[in-house]
Amino acid sequence: MSAERGGARTTGERTRRRLSTAERREQLLSVGAKLFAQDPYDDVWIEQVAEIAGVSRGLLYHYFPTKRDFFAAVVRRESTRMLRLTAAVPGVPVRDQLGTGLDTFLEYVASHAQGFRAFHRAEAAGDPVVRTVYREGLAAHEAQIMAALAADPQLDGRLPEPAELRLAVRGWLAFLVAVCLDWLDAPELTRTQVRDLCARTLLGALAP
Repeated sequence: MSAERGGARTTGERTRRRLSTAERREQLLSVGAKLFAQDPYDDVWIEQVAEIAGVSRGLLYHYFPTKRDFFAAVVRRESTRMLRLTAAVPGVPVRDQLGTGLDTFLEYVASHAQGFRAFHRAEAAGDPVVRTVYREGLAAHEAQIMAALAADPQLDGRLPEPAELRLAVRGWLAFLVAVCLDWLDAPELTRTQVRDLCARTLLGALAP
């Protein structure tokens, strides 16, 4: 009997594999994204994260010394992920890759809804450091789109003046976010319809 118990215990220990540092950090950020997507920043307690993740508060604070650091990491993680997924191919006309790029982005929004919501809740957070991280993320998205438009051979010499173009891109990003958040809450349109709506809006904003 003791041998059987020992064998069962060994098997259980193998099943409960210790997470690597990267895996544990990812687990904690996923839990944080869920909580921050559901509740305002001030209503989320760092102890909740530790309890849901099944770790001690000391371990969580080892990774993220403060709540500010933790939420900033959640926001930065989602920003980096979105930038990677929406990166354009330099020199390829935006019109030719816009549909595919939006399909990829909408797939991200649908499959990482909590992270997407958490990212865009950051602007309402009372912490200035968190808001700065959020605004830096938006600025990076804006710069990425501006660079893709500037490299488009079909738009050479046809783009608005830089200040006007920046406002158009910034306005389109705000439109895209509002549409996606509404779509998550009330998916009355198909993903294809949302994609085409967002594509038409950007191309319309750039029309001479």
